[in-house]
Amino acid sequence: MFWQEAAKGPIATSTSDHELCAIGVYTHNLADPSGSYQSELGDVLKVMADMTYVRPEDVAQIPVLRWPARHVIYAPLAQVPVDPDVVLLFVHSRQGLIVTEAVQQVDPEVPPALGRPACAIIPQAINTGRAALSLGCCGARAYLSALTDDIALWALPGIKLNEYTERIAALASANATLTRFHELRLRDVESGLAPTYRESLARM
Repeated sequence: MFWQEAAKGPIATSTSDHELCAIGVYTHNLADPSGSYQSELGDVLKVMADMTYVRPEDVAQIPVLRWPARHVIYAPLAQVPVDPDVVLLFVHSRQGLIVTEAVQQVDPEVPPALGRPACAIIPQAINTGRAALSLGCCGARAYLSALTDDIALWALPGIKLNEYTERIAALASANATLTRFHELRLRDVESGLAPTYRESLARM
């Protein structure tokens, strides 16, 4: 919600402002969380593990800020009061194509997705044995009516298809449940409540 609110102008937050989201406190390594933080984090991770949404072995893969943060400032780029550490872009896939192509040229070792040409997604998946994401090149978008502005392409290597389908099915189910959870939680927060994860889960 901070990202959305900050579109209206700069806001400064501290750890207490983030504590309705234990995962956010964790990833941002926010300093001096409340005494209930570890319990809240444990509750939400257990729920996610029970759904196999975030398995115990996945937790170590979640990026965490390397240093403790006492405050987080959110602002439109033109109004940011300090040099930004991160700039967030909300883009559809056609815009993302251009961003991806730029990133590939600035940081060629770690492309977040493929840009031009879209067909390269096939050898990328075969050669690496890993899933590949393409935002589709302008050529493919010119000839393929299915490649609308909100569509991107994924290629899954056939040798791992069963693994991907198992995880996709589990994660789709977990996302449906968690979407309902967050919708109910948002209503409570907007009405002035500050529910714990256990309280929100009890409403499911």
